[in-house]
Amino acid sequence: MKNFTLGSLLLLLTCNLFAQSSQVVTWSDNVACIMYSHCTSCHNPNGGAPFSLVDYADAQAYAVAIKSAVEDRRMPPWPPNPDYNKLAHERILSADEIQKISDWVTGGAVEGNPANAPAAPVYSSAWTISSPDLTERIPDYVVPTISQDLYRCFTIPTNFSTDMYITGVEVIPGNKEIVHHVLVFQDTSNIVLGFDSLDPGPGWTSFGGTGSGTSELVGGWVPGSDGEFMPAGMGMLLPAGANLILQIHYPNFSSGQLDSTRINLQMTASQVRPMLNKPALNHYGLTNGPLFVPKNTIKTFHAEYTIPSIYDVSLVSIAPHAHLICEAMWAYAVTPTNDTIQLIEIPKWDFHWQGTYQFQKVIHLPPGTVLHGYARYNNTQLNPNNPNFPPKDVSVGDATTDEMLLFYMTVTFYLPGDENKIIDTASHPAHYLGCDPLVIGLEEDLREEEIAIFPNPAQNWLNLKGEIPQGGSFSLLSMQGREVARFSIQPGHTLLDVSPFARGLYLGVIRDMEGVMLRKKKVVLGN
Repeated sequence: MKNFTLGSLLLLLTCNLFAQSSQVVTWSDNVACIMYSHCTSCHNPNGGAPFSLVDYADAQAYAVAIKSAVEDRRMPPWPPNPDYNKLAHERILSADEIQKISDWVTGGAVEGNPANAPAAPVYSSAWTISSPDLTERIPDYVVPTISQDLYRCFTIPTNFSTDMYITGVEVIPGNKEIVHHVLVFQDTSNIVLGFDSLDPGPGWTSFGGTGSGTSELVGGWVPGSDGEFMPAGMGMLLPAGANLILQIHYPNFSSGQLDSTRINLQMTASQVRPMLNKPALNHYGLTNGPLFVPKNTIKTFHAEYTIPSIYDVSLVSIAPHAHLICEAMWAYAVTPTNDTIQLIEIPKWDFHWQGTYQFQKVIHLPPGTVLHGYARYNNTQLNPNNPNFPPKDVSVGDATTDEMLLFYMTVTFYLPGDENKIIDTASHPAHYLGCDPLVIGLEEDLREEEIAIFPNPAQNWLNLKGEIPQGGSFSLLSMQGREVARFSIQPGHTLLDVSPFARGLYLGVIRDMEGVMLRKKKVVLGN
């Protein structure tokens, strides 16, 4: 009996050791794919992040910091709550991905077998809008000696004699080490030229906005983002003679560094549905205003706006905006049939990570829909972002120490079918192409005689024809493996509208309803 017990114990220990060794999380087998899918678009040798995560040695050196950042969900930076509403181009890690990174670091951040690692992505410096209709850059600007973050505005005249419609915006930071984010406005007044002339050096300093009441937000850039494109048949109005204004956020460590940020615009003079970007919810439409937060208090304000009966609109994107003592923002809509549409929630507002967020699909807001926006302000010493110590009374204004409540909304007039326009299939996590075992080594002529993807290059429409089973899908991926769009396709012949996407090289992937790849082919959009 004793020998049997000892043998059983040895067998049990052997099995446990085998199980533990088989579950070791390694860079090559588990973590590299996560980094390449979610992190290295910024964390690469030419990216805007302070260090690269492309190689194992780089990631291993920062392993403890990586674990802390992903467990706290500080990285990847994505302020909106994905459980409130799924938005386009989400930068989030799943619970399983976070656990794998945590287990990897806890287990010693081992490399594993390098032969098992996916090929590292190569990041091109090529423009997303390869042939822009307008490309301009700000004058060379050397950041002066600063002790706090700087928000600097730069004017770029357009000199167009007729109205144009912006269909794509791409901001290219001149110095990714110091450009934190960029907001792009258009302004038809010349008051901004006066601001520029009164401030020494290129541009002028303005914290909350441009300083002009006629400036309208048309786009922006945050680390990791590519170009921003409007849905097919829509465009942001750029009036004749308007000035573009780039408001660039330089962090407090930028003193003495040079920047020359560029903007590329894709435009058309043809008539498209004009898009407007307006702060439909704002601090002038509060139900419990005025916006005033006494010192040492926490207060929530509610803005409301009812869409007039003469307007039937389609909502494309939303951009919340507040200043430093704000700690949360959220917005939703209630239709005339009492359906509630959750738009966005930012549970931990951070002025330094604000952005414009597109929806997965265009949202229809019929006449009579009531928009609701909330913001909670913490004007106490417990708010680490409070600019005043000790706290002081805060009211509405443009200064750093003032506050705002704005929800910019990009809208156009509604046409039937708008609610089916897909901007991004964010329900499918970003996945680096090199991580997919079905892609590695797959020849481009797989089943080519049975499934065709044409024309190639494609301008506005792409045809899929052949033996495609019911329930199949077509994915358009960037050459870094990020899924740009996913379409449902039908057996026989499907015609896809690819006009909303930037000109360039993509990978088209056809899968059956089980996700098995049937065909992959490089696809060129545009000339």
